[in-house]
Amino acid sequence: MEKSEQLERGLGLAEATALNVTFMVGIGPFVVIPLVVQAMGGPQSLIAWVFGAILALFDGCVWAELGAAMPQAGGSYVFLREAYGPARWGRLMSFLYIWQTLFQGPLSIASGALGFADYSTYLTAKSARARSILGALGGHAENAIAVAVVALAVVLLYRRIRTIGRISIVLCAILIGTILWLIYGGATHFHSSLVFSFPTGAWNFSWIFFAGLGHATVQTVYSYLGYYNVCNLGGEMKNPERNIPHAIFFSIIGVSVLYLAMQTSILAVIPWQEVARTGAVASLFVERVFGSRWAELATVLILITAFGSVFSATLGYSRVPYAAAQDGNFFSIFGRVHKKGHFPHVSLLALGAVAIIFSFSLTLRDAIRSILAMRCIIQFVAQAAGLILLRRKWGASRLPFRMWFYPVPVAIAIIGWIAIFVSTGLRPMIAAGAAASVGILVYLVRANWLREWPFEGVR
Repeated sequence: MEKSEQLERGLGLAEATALNVTFMVGIGPFVVIPLVVQAMGGPQSLIAWVFGAILALFDGCVWAELGAAMPQAGGSYVFLREAYGPARWGRLMSFLYIWQTLFQGPLSIASGALGFADYSTYLTAKSARARSILGALGGHAENAIAVAVVALAVVLLYRRIRTIGRISIVLCAILIGTILWLIYGGATHFHSSLVFSFPTGAWNFSWIFFAGLGHATVQTVYSYLGYYNVCNLGGEMKNPERNIPHAIFFSIIGVSVLYLAMQTSILAVIPWQEVARTGAVASLFVERVFGSRWAELATVLILITAFGSVFSATLGYSRVPYAAAQDGNFFSIFGRVHKKGHFPHVSLLALGAVAIIFSFSLTLRDAIRSILAMRCIIQFVAQAAGLILLRRKWGASRLPFRMWFYPVPVAIAIIGWIAIFVSTGLRPMIAAGAAASVGILVYLVRANWLREWPFEGVR
């Protein structure tokens, strides 16, 4: 590539970790806490957060190894291509990842924006003027808010990576400060009788218990997604062999501690039965502990946190079509880089446009299950299996970072993602399979037209 087409390596460990954390947290835990409690039917729902953290940690070992070995823009696109062979199956697998990214990337962005809109109702419900404005929009009020959030994220991302890194640190500081405030409120108003008010049969390990645990873990895993965001930005990382693994593990461990402490704090103040049926549960928590005015401030801070997730997700996913275009495996226009800012502006604008369409046509619950079902097999299971192939092909000497107790984390990650895929439900599974099938058909038609694998030399 010419220098003008290259990305700028301007992200250090602090910025990368901040981008990961803002992507991971966002609005996720604030909107799924009631769903997790509903699925488990009591405070034993805390175990679902532990299971989600364990899966993220083991899968993080896979991402850390691959990200340190191949620090390039695109993340999974590059990993799948190299693991399965760039001239054969790797070309198909990487194309399928790009194909699904055209859907699940904007879906992830839209889910954060829809979560923002859903949570903002706590504030709009208290303002007559806001209610009248939103009432004029009818049933599309929350969708309109989500569209505005995505558009603002694209505007702020239309600049150099160094500036974006500084913005991410500010957003991450607000995020951590907000959660620590919630934890402080729970610690100073802690009622152990509420935390341990398990219903009858809570620990009856029947199929109903494990079905509930599966559905609850789907929600918690959604809240952990994003620890790999730094891999999509590998081409913009300083000292990536060291900083990518560190950013992944720091973000997973730190966020896991915050999530467990936050949900425990909420359950120590609000009975779990009430938590299960409350939407803006964190705002209600602050209202009970500190009063309604403080609850409004907490809601504003949570909305800033939600915006941070949309911001980071849009940044990371915009690098994936760029990487494929540079590799000649996608439309070349997506490989264009802004002359002054050195960022893939066409890819950023296109991804933002699709996310806006999804923001105006989906609900949050539909988006969460669709995201997980679409990612599980190609991105997570196939990638973890690809690491095993890559180790055999390259040898450990070419891997700057090597996980502990290999291959145990890889095996657990594969089993865990298959279980999550099944737990998403029949409709998301069928939709994900259909999307992959269409992607294979598109690839074969395109490969036949360009005489690429598996049609080389075919007349």
